[in-house]
Amino acid sequence: MATPDALLVVIRHAPHSSNWLREGLDAALVAAAFGQPVHLLFMGQGIMALLKEQGSGAPGQKATLPIIDMLEMYDIDALWVSEEALQGLRIRQDLLVDGITPVPAQEIPMLFQQHAKILNF
Repeated sequence: MATPDALLVVIRHAPHSSNWLREGLDAALVAAAFGQPVHLLFMGQGIMALLKEQGSGAPGQKATLPIIDMLEMYDIDALWVSEEALQGLRIRQDLLVDGITPVPAQEIPMLFQQHAKILNF
């Protein structure tokens, strides 16, 4: 699932509540631009960033969906989402952008153990 040298960026904040989501995505893009393998895990309200239908970001920010759409260009293709958070927010997977892999709650600790470098946003 993960590679030992990959950076795991955990997104926990909704697109419209703060700048945390944008900062997490920016950190992922910068790391990837410098050749670092990057994986993204969306948990809690962070899942809202993956909705196909969303408006603009926090005040003064652009929408984050275009950034999500271009992650593949930076070779960021491991996009995981907490199944538990999906169920808790009552979001069906078909409402999310393509390329998302749901991860059962019991497997999330293993994802953290497989990454030596983790950033939380």
